[in-house]
Amino acid sequence: MAQDTKAPPTTAWRWAVLIAISVAMFGNYYAYDSIGPVAESLQRLLGFSDTQIGTLNAIYSFPNIIMVLVGGIIVDRFGTRLSTLMFAVICSIGAFLTALSPLFPVMAAGRLIFGLGAESMIVAITVAIGQWFVGRQLGFAFGVNLSIARAGSYSADMSTTWFKPLYDLGWQPPLLLAAGFSLIAVAASFVYFLLERRAFARFDLQRPAPSDRIVWSDLLRFDRSYWYIVGLCVTFYSVIFPFRSTFAIKYFQHAHGLTLQEAGTINGYVFLAAIFATPAFGLIVDRAARRAAFMALGSFLLFAAFPILAYTHLSLWITTVMIGIAFSLVPAVLWPAVPYLVTQDRLGTAYGLMTMLQNIGLTLINLLAGALNDTYGAGADNPAGYLPMLWLFFGLSFFGFAFAAALRARETGPHGHGLESIRARGL
Repeated sequence: MAQDTKAPPTTAWRWAVLIAISVAMFGNYYAYDSIGPVAESLQRLLGFSDTQIGTLNAIYSFPNIIMVLVGGIIVDRFGTRLSTLMFAVICSIGAFLTALSPLFPVMAAGRLIFGLGAESMIVAITVAIGQWFVGRQLGFAFGVNLSIARAGSYSADMSTTWFKPLYDLGWQPPLLLAAGFSLIAVAASFVYFLLERRAFARFDLQRPAPSDRIVWSDLLRFDRSYWYIVGLCVTFYSVIFPFRSTFAIKYFQHAHGLTLQEAGTINGYVFLAAIFATPAFGLIVDRAARRAAFMALGSFLLFAAFPILAYTHLSLWITTVMIGIAFSLVPAVLWPAVPYLVTQDRLGTAYGLMTMLQNIGLTLINLLAGALNDTYGAGADNPAGYLPMLWLFFGLSFFGFAFAAALRARETGPHGHGLESIRARGL
């Protein structure tokens, strides 16, 4: 009797899955980026220090120093669809708790719970994209996912204008709005759960069988190219998120005299650029390869932006464009590079380890940047007090460029994995 064989999933199914998990990322990103727009309000109305404001994003990252690695292993063991839904529910619980009370410990507890789910949810979604699109314009698929996710970040910044009456009422209504967006992530995760469950019955998804046991020593056996990507990931995001998502709006208000709405708008344009540019860059990289070279270019633009911010009076649009290109280019190349370096059955662990180390950086740098601002008296009356923070970001972005250059050197040598040469097939 002939064995029944199933066809691989169609392009329509791939796109349906991609849209569902990307909408889930939209809600996740909006809730994460809801702190920056209310930072000045938290300081003015509740008396929060910059260290406390930094803590609200640092404590998001803190549990993921451990949890995100566990989350990656959970993804490898239980699959992406169940993991994504479970983590989305945890995110929503944390987002609502954050908005409930003006007390800093309660708000911090909410961000802690939100962080417990959010980064592991991103790992699950990242693995799902790797499984559904590997070898089929993976960079473009990641780009589309990040594009929709960045729309959540852009919406959070633009909410200062779009939902101005809520901000006029104080700090709490905007955070309640963010909690509402977290429910969108839960709904989209449930749609993805149903789509993939049905797809298993109809298509050959070629998922690797879960490993029988956790092999911790595997964490030390990843290739050197993988570790260069991890180094770039940690340094790059330790600049992008503490600056853009925590302190940039407040910095633009105090150091450049912008209103809350103006600062939110110019900060949001970094995310707006990413909405359109990230999938475009992903498509270019799928066709041209040269992944390490593109990472080096993006990290250099980030590195070059901070001296301009700190020591010139050039238009903020110049640095906004530079950071926007970097923020669109590096993630579009960095995350899809990992499936070329590790086996399918270790993708969750690889992404979990990578995100764990990223969250160590985010925790420490959010706290350090806030402490530097407090120590040097940064504020509307002393905008020069923000210079140590800008130097911190300048130094980190330099190391990011160094990691990208080291990756480029390795991948063009005899030990490369094809990051500079492998081109993808169509969707």
